[in-house]
Amino acid sequence: MAMNKVIVVVVDGMQYQAAITQMGFINHLVEAGKAARYLVKSELPSLSRPLYEVLLTGTPSSVNGITSNQVVRLSHQKSIFHLTKEHGLRNAAAAYYWVSELYNRAPFHYVEDRFQSDEEKAIQHGCFYFEDSYPDSHLLLDGESLRRKVDPDFLYIHSMGVDNAGHLFGSDSKQYRGSVIAVDTILAQLLPVWIDEGYQIIVTSDHGMNPDGNHGGTGDDERNVPLYGIGSAFTPGVYDEAIPQLSVAPLICQLLGIPASEAMIKHSFPGVQG
Repeated sequence: MAMNKVIVVVVDGMQYQAAITQMGFINHLVEAGKAARYLVKSELPSLSRPLYEVLLTGTPSSVNGITSNQVVRLSHQKSIFHLTKEHGLRNAAAAYYWVSELYNRAPFHYVEDRFQSDEEKAIQHGCFYFEDSYPDSHLLLDGESLRRKVDPDFLYIHSMGVDNAGHLFGSDSKQYRGSVIAVDTILAQLLPVWIDEGYQIIVTSDHGMNPDGNHGGTGDDERNVPLYGIGSAFTPGVYDEAIPQLSVAPLICQLLGIPASEAMIKHSFPGVQG
């Protein structure tokens, strides 16, 4: 497969139902035959740090040992950041600091690790934030700034505003729904640019949120998350059969045109070319 540049946007804490009812622009792309929409079933526990590891290494917590948010150490697995670096590709991330702790250094040094640029690290170029209330508008533009500055083959953008609103007000609240709308509004300005420049784009989430403002359990509102696929590799449409979250990492490798790690379990994504 020819190599393609890939952008992955992870909207932390965005449940499937909220995405399909509140993200007007991205669902317009689905209706207009310009995007694919999938239902993804998150791994357990449905917590952030374990699921960052799932999304980026394709391994479950029983294998990788990242079993809770309290496990603060470097990953023992080979992530997509490691794989892109090994295959001569450039990567970048605008993300919550836990991502840096998993792949570059743990614990996070708030001064030295906020902005990173080192081709020898797993995450070669990074902008990391550490407040859950850090505005999604700023974060998404941090990612766009990295895209323009370092031209990465793999760009990982991870926002926290939806998750923060969910914890404060619960998933059945105007604040939570409004935060999903806000992310969609920002993406409505960025996605057309990325589409025009030929990127393969994934917009997904790590986990959902329940009405109590929690996640970590087995309920559908905590585990069902969306995955939108945009680009020439995706056949537009709505795919309702639940897909395991472990299959996202090998999908990203496929889009990049690099081999998946030996630990990743391949799963066929319907409507994906190649």
